[in-house]
Amino acid sequence: MKEHSVSIWFLIGLQLAIYALLITGAGMYQYFNPPVQRTVLFELHSGIWWGAMMLIAGVVYTVAFR
Repeated sequence: MKEHSVSIWFLIGLQLAIYALLITGAGMYQYFNPPVQRTVLFELHSGIWWGAMMLIAGVVYTVAFR
């Protein structure tokens, strides 16, 4: 019988992808429903950019270590 193990980097990539989806979703919600009191750098939409970068990293880790 062959033993199958899961790489820790696969799980980290999966976790990064899940967090990225949550952050991107919150950023998209804030984009379409802007707050009344805007912060100084609100126009940069950092939640969307940060979520997209994390999603790319999560997908790369998940695919590379599957």
